[in-house]
Amino acid sequence: MAGNRRADRSGGGEASPLRLIAIAVILIGLVLVSLRLLPGSPFESSAAARWGDSGTPGSRSTDTATDRSARQPASPSPSPSPSLEPLPFVAKDLKLDIEGWYSWSVLDRRTGKIIGSKNMGETSTTASMIKSWIVADYLRRAADNGQTPSDAKLADATRIIRDSDNTRAEQFYNTVGRDASIERLISMCKLTDSSVAPDKGWSRTALSPRDTARLGNCIATGTAAGPKWTKWLLNEMKLVRGAGDFGIRKAFPAAEQKQIAIKNGWIDRTREQEMHINCLAIGDTWTMGVMVKYPIDMGYDYGMKNCEKITEALIM
Repeated sequence: MAGNRRADRSGGGEASPLRLIAIAVILIGLVLVSLRLLPGSPFESSAAARWGDSGTPGSRSTDTATDRSARQPASPSPSPSPSLEPLPFVAKDLKLDIEGWYSWSVLDRRTGKIIGSKNMGETSTTASMIKSWIVADYLRRAADNGQTPSDAKLADATRIIRDSDNTRAEQFYNTVGRDASIERLISMCKLTDSSVAPDKGWSRTALSPRDTARLGNCIATGTAAGPKWTKWLLNEMKLVRGAGDFGIRKAFPAAEQKQIAIKNGWIDRTREQEMHINCLAIGDTWTMGVMVKYPIDMGYDYGMKNCEKITEALIM
């Protein structure tokens, strides 16, 4: 018996059950530690996950949210919004040597932003400039009613736009309901400054340069003439000729002028003893309105040239 006890104390002989259990516990602990350090293991520790970090290897952190984010792929950075090409105009406070009143406005068709003179909300009578709306209103309403204007009516519309024919404009104005047509203009094109001249005819419609630019955009987007006739109307406005071919687009190089749609108005107001000259232009990315009023004895040509002069002063 004494020899057996000495063998146990020196490590010889068979192992006791307690020693086997202790050895097993140690082995299991070593396996678990290995699994915690093995990347991809379900027992992987935060320290193992941080080994691939740019920080000090083996460093520890108590911020578990940071640990989780370290294991997540980085979200791609949002692409910067493409910058828009600048319009050919610069907003500035003009101080031109022009007799009488003048005002201007430009609308960016891409953003809807409007720039203009401080008085761009003041109104003047439109004269023939409003004919662009009268023809648009006529064409859109015909399409909405399932009708196609005859060749004769389209020829009349051409004369109204290209040559500013007053007699045919009056006929179209009667067809679209006279004052009701101007009320549709204000509503559909979201004008804020303008008004109907009750029972005084299309020529006396009051529009501001700001609303003139909005009218141009209303035509360009297809709201005014509708999808069927917008392209046709814009083409006719690019072909304005004769006395009505003046103003805004004349400030651009000859090659660009052909791509700018216009409709101008000019009239001598004997009651006010004023000349009212108005210019509407539609470019690829912009629309513009310019209006001038001055003493009647100065004639048409003075105002027509000043529409161009104002535009030139704003072009970059």
